[in-house]
Amino acid sequence: MSKARGNLVEGAFTFVIGLGLLLFTGDVEFPVFTLTKVGIVMMCVGGVLVAAGLWQEARSKT
Repeated sequence: MSKARGNLVEGAFTFVIGLGLLLFTGDVEFPVFTLTKVGIVMMCVGGVLVAAGLWQEARSKT
């Protein structure tokens, strides 16, 4: 598997896990952070990984 495809898969997986945290852990609270905020951060990181994978894939085709 190429690095671009790995970034795409990892980013999509991270985004989906973050979305699950955002949607289903609204009532769970920890003293320092809430899981919904962790979900938002994971979605952002997953989006960046997907974008990096798409960029790498586009650069390797040229």
